Amino acid sequence: MSGDILIVIPARYASQRYPGKPLAELHGATGTAKSLIHRSWEAAQRVPSATRVVVASDSDEILDAARDFGAEAIFTSSDCRNGTERCAELLDTLDSEPEIVVNLQGDAPLIPDWFVEDLISAMRADPSVEVATPVVRCSRTLYDKLVADEKVGIVGGTFAAVSSASDAHYFSKRIIPHFDVSQADDTKLPVLLHIGLYAYRPSALRRYVAAGPTQLEQLEGLEQLRFLDLGATIRVVEVRQPDWEIWELNNPSDIPHIEASLALMGLD
Repeated sequence: MSGDILIVIPARYASQRYPGKPLAELHGATGTAKSLIHRSWEAAQRVPSATRVVVASDSDEILDAARDFGAEAIFTSSDCRNGTERCAELLDTLDSEPEIVVNLQGDAPLIPDWFVEDLISAMRADPSVEVATPVVRCSRTLYDKLVADEKVGIVGGTFAAVSSASDAHYFSKRIIPHFDVSQADDTKLPVLLHIGLYAYRPSALRRYVAAGPTQLEQLEGLEQLRFLDLGATIRVVEVRQPDWEIWELNNPSDIPHIEASLALMGLD
């Protein structure tokens, strides 16, 4: 029998690039303003398999704002280095253990519900999978833009190198794998753009926290690399791209792009 699916929305106030980001207002299709954390919570609420959605933060201001719009909100320590650690800490506050914990990051309100459902399905189909995360395949147009950006020092995303069994070999902010683009099929380039969404077994989260940060994780600035250093299996799930662009809110300049996608989605 399948167990509970807990979606955690980790959020912190003291972002270096954008302090107070979770409370930034985003206007929907009809001009209605809602905070980033509110819209991320609504994205989680649209996932059919979710049995519980929790906002996890070390900020009373974020927790109070979340409770004001009806969310369950739980305090987690400012010692958490990333969203995965915040999800792990939350486990210790629960009365019962979920089957799967989903980390839907608080700066990604445009995640489609099927991204989460596909991760859950992959983990239920193979009990050996400890972590699952989605990717979308790069188009030739996007690939050419990413290559041009990389040449001038702009990081345009995170990329996954994946085995024939669909398990992660590595993740990098550099474009991987290397290949001869002149010999590639433009309709199926071997470049997989990682989406920062994760599903975990509770046991994997506990191993993650117990281990502490690893060298590759710190060098790349990618929290998921700690799992690979621990020998955990990360199942990489290629998902169907939505009709809208999936922008994360990292800087104020991202707001118009996100609002354009909210309008395309028809979200108020």
